[in-house]
Amino acid sequence: MAVRQDTIWERFLSPVVRLLIDEDGLRRYADSIDWKKESDRYRRDDVIIPSYYSNQNFHGIAGGYLNSDAAVTYDPVTQYVLPPNEGIVRQALVDAVQVKPRRILDLGCGTGSTTLMLKQAFPDAEVIGLDLSPYMLVRAEDKARNAGLEILWRHGNAEKTGLRDATFDLVTASLLFHETPDAVSLAILRESFRLLVTGGQVLILDGNQKTLRQLEWLNDVFEEPYIREYAASSTEANMGAAGFEGVRSQDVWWINQVTSGIKPIATENVRHYTPTSVDNNDLEGLGSPAFGIMA
Repeated sequence: MAVRQDTIWERFLSPVVRLLIDEDGLRRYADSIDWKKESDRYRRDDVIIPSYYSNQNFHGIAGGYLNSDAAVTYDPVTQYVLPPNEGIVRQALVDAVQVKPRRILDLGCGTGSTTLMLKQAFPDAEVIGLDLSPYMLVRAEDKARNAGLEILWRHGNAEKTGLRDATFDLVTASLLFHETPDAVSLAILRESFRLLVTGGQVLILDGNQKTLRQLEWLNDVFEEPYIREYAASSTEANMGAAGFEGVRSQDVWWINQVTSGIKPIATENVRHYTPTSVDNNDLEGLGSPAFGIMA
C-alpha cells in the first residue's frame, strides 16, 4: 500500500508542532545513545518483523518505527496530537481496569508511556511491555529508569508473543490497532485471549471508530496506512469473535475510545498459579491468578 505524502499533517500541522518541540534537545538526546548497542540488547533472533510493519511509513517517518528517529520523536509529537491531553487519554485506559492484576502485559508498548502509568497504578504488579521495535524499547527503558519503575521490556510480536497460556490478569494495547490491518488486530485479540487467565481483562485504547467514520477528513490528518481499515472495523465485534464477553466501549473525549472485554470464567479446568521469581530470560514460566472482577 502506497503511503500518501500530501497529508494535512505534513502540509499544515507538522510545521506547527515542530515550532513547539525542542529539536536541539532531541538531537542531543539522540546523540547520547549508542542505538545499535542498546537496541541489540533487546533484539531477539526469533522475532520475525511482518511486512505490514516494516514496509510502511508511520507519522511521516521513513521506515516506520524500526529506527532510532521514531523512538526519539514519538513522545514530543504525540503529546500534541491527543486532545485534550495525552495523559488524560492514556489515563482512561488505566481507569477502565476492572481486575486486580498481579501480571500485566502491554502490547505494542512503544516508548512505554501507558506501560509506566500501569506500573504506577499497580506498583505491586509485574508489568511487561512488548514491542516489535527494539529502538522503542530502548527509549521505554530509559523513561522507566528515570521514573524509578521496574518494568520488563521484551522484543516481540503481539500476534504471537511466545508467552505461556493463561499467565496474565490484564492485557492492554494503546494506539496500536489503528496501525495494523484489521486481520492483525483480530489475531492480537485472539493472542490476548490465550494469554489471559479466566476472568482476565483486555483493554484497547485507540481512535474512536464512530468518529473516524463520520468525519472522513480526520483520516487524512496523519500518515497512517491502515487508518481507514481501522475506522471501518469494529473492535467490539473483533473482541466478540476472539471469545471475549462483557464487551463494551466508552468514548474518551469523542476522538478516542477504550474497549474492554473479559475472558469468560470457566466452571472447570480453572488454572491456579503460585508466585515465582522473575527471570527476564524466561518470562514464559511466570504466572498469577486474576483476583476477580470489581463492579
